[in-house]
Amino acid sequence: MRDIRVVVVDDQRLIRESIESLLDIQPGIAVVGTAADGRQAIDAVLTLEPDVALMDVRMPTMDGIEAVAVLRGRAPNCRVVMLTTFDDEEYVVQALRAGASGYLLKDRPAQELADAVRTAHAGVVQFDPAAAARLTVALDRPGNSPSREPAGHPLTAREVDVLRLVATGSTNREIAERLYLSEGTVKNHISRILNRLGLRDRTQAALYARDQGLV
Repeated sequence: MRDIRVVVVDDQRLIRESIESLLDIQPGIAVVGTAADGRQAIDAVLTLEPDVALMDVRMPTMDGIEAVAVLRGRAPNCRVVMLTTFDDEEYVVQALRAGASGYLLKDRPAQELADAVRTAHAGVVQFDPAAAARLTVALDRPGNSPSREPAGHPLTAREVDVLRLVATGSTNREIAERLYLSEGTVKNHISRILNRLGLRDRTQAALYARDQGLV
């Protein structure tokens, strides 16, 4: 039986090379290429035809979720597993919707990573326990799909949740506790909200939320 061919995608060179080194010594697995962003990942997968791609979520030029969506149509035989430090609910759901074959966090031993590659190659969708918990929270929220864009503005439903709490004057810690997120994830959401809406600070975000009738 031939080795499982793998492409490793991460914008940080040290992490990319570390994962490559860890997998190359595992029996039955061969890393055939690496990429530093989503566009490079698409080119690598189409050229090298790997069985599995390990894909970071947040990268410059094109992020991992966008790349997964493209590859689902152009390279359907390649299983893409998200491998990231972010266990954010929004990312987990978006990755699943885009066609990812798993969502795993990077803090795992080499043997577990190799097992994850083999599991993905076998066609089994897998989630890190933390990511699975985020997905459960998302699915349990009544009437609210976390990856749906509310009409009238370019925010996801989770970002709207955060924006509403910003508008009430809640701190990052309070928002994190209310939405079961880490403070770092809340900061990331707020940064994306400001960027997407072209706003300068939390005060402008609060005014926007009130103008839109979100609070």
